[in-house]
Amino acid sequence: MKYKVIFTTFILFIAFIAGNSFIVDNPYFAISNRDVELKIPRGFPKPYYNFEKNKLNAEVFVLGRKLFYDNILSKDNTVNCGSCHQRIAAFAHIDHRLSHGIYAKIGTRNVPPLQNLIWKDTYMWDGGVNNLEVQPINPITSPIEMDETLANVLIKLRRDSVYVHLFNKAYKDSLINSERLLKALAQFTGLMISANSRYDQYKKGKDTFSHDEKRGLSLFMQKCSACHTEPLFTDNSYRNNGIQADTTLHDRGREGITGIAGDRNRFKVPGLRNIAMTYPHMHDGRFRNLREVLNHYSDFRSSDASVDPAIQRIGPLSENEKNALIAFLNTLTDKTFLYDRRFADPSGNY
Repeated sequence: MKYKVIFTTFILFIAFIAGNSFIVDNPYFAISNRDVELKIPRGFPKPYYNFEKNKLNAEVFVLGRKLFYDNILSKDNTVNCGSCHQRIAAFAHIDHRLSHGIYAKIGTRNVPPLQNLIWKDTYMWDGGVNNLEVQPINPITSPIEMDETLANVLIKLRRDSVYVHLFNKAYKDSLINSERLLKALAQFTGLMISANSRYDQYKKGKDTFSHDEKRGLSLFMQKCSACHTEPLFTDNSYRNNGIQADTTLHDRGREGITGIAGDRNRFKVPGLRNIAMTYPHMHDGRFRNLREVLNHYSDFRSSDASVDPAIQRIGPLSENEKNALIAFLNTLTDKTFLYDRRFADPSGNY
């Protein structure tokens, strides 16, 4: 009997290591309906996407999380959404200038962070997508990102017993289609809300700022808030910020969507929350850190008449002013969001 118990324990241990015979239920990844309640932060505007036609549900959210971190969405099963949208970088691609796709292909733009997406009226640097639910179609079908088709993704999902179970659990029947796939992803990404930085605590009177941080906030309101409007730190507009076009990328910006010559070199104004974590910066990732960004705006010279007037009004910045602005921008880092267990890669524990 003693040896039988030892043998059984050994077999269970081997199964655990292999990870194929059973799955350990890790409460860290457990999601309840309370976890997926939509809570609009105080002072935030009404969101563009409100989940009215995509009722929030824990099982649907878990399905979206599984899809987000699964290579099954790519043609060669090597790339997933989390490959480029990394949690620790506010779901941007830390330290990578341009996006990386399958077959080691390099894209033409910097990976934007995924945060506060339900307050965006359009997506992508050029605004080429106007709905959160359809946004994933772009990277899935892009030949330099995932190079797949929705039809083929659905075939793979229907053949996967885990997904058959998860779709059944989420939607209470066996139907696996593109609408449900996209809505599940929208629930996962749509709840990526960042609103608990030191700046937010300061605004509530629950934290204090240093002298530099206060000065940086004052300078920011004078020189930057016309485009980066509180509380989202973007006005959702498209602007030419005066950086010289990278001729190797052939990127015309918003003009590629509208066909309007005046939209050339205009890109979506990014939100600045967690900006210290989402480097490198700009649509082409040319600036490695915030100081390089401020150097550009401080020493602005351009013969391009279409450069936004708000950029031209910033004017020279002293080194002390740059330091103060960086100190303030660092207060926009939201550790609650960055370490939110709901958005962690569950690594197979479903």
